[in-house]
Amino acid sequence: MASFTGKVFVLGDDIDTDIIIPTEYLALKTIDDMRQYGFYPLRPELPSLIQKGDIIVAGNNFGCGSSREQAPEVIKALGVRCVIAKSFARIFYRNSINNGLLLIESSDIQDVVREGDELTVIPGQEIQHKGASYKIGSLPDNLMDILNDGGLVNAMKKRNGVI
Repeated sequence: MASFTGKVFVLGDDIDTDIIIPTEYLALKTIDDMRQYGFYPLRPELPSLIQKGDIIVAGNNFGCGSSREQAPEVIKALGVRCVIAKSFARIFYRNSINNGLLLIESSDIQDVVREGDELTVIPGQEIQHKGASYKIGSLPDNLMDILNDGGLVNAMKKRNGVI
């Protein structure tokens, strides 16, 4: 996965799946219909501000709550390139990988980044911010393959020669 740069949107701790996409909007027909309500209880203006390639930086326990797969799908549909947090709920983490959304755990960047800053992410190596570098861990090759293919369904299709 190549390096990328994006503008930062800062969120706090314990951003649960009900904040990412509230229950009342799950009845909408498509993820594209739902995306305008992403983060609505917390910041209703956020979907209109996020541009393709932007980055969310959050605190601890991002994605806690229910196991709804629509949460990472909505984040991806908003154009978010990756979410960087101190920690993630385990089921949200795996749902995100399965849906092709890159998640990065980092306990350092949250204290120095501000909303609107730009970050450069070199997956598996580091995050760069205002001349400083913050080391990040790498994902196993099989998970990187899923992310690079745009999600688990596409990865399996590719593996089975369907695409």
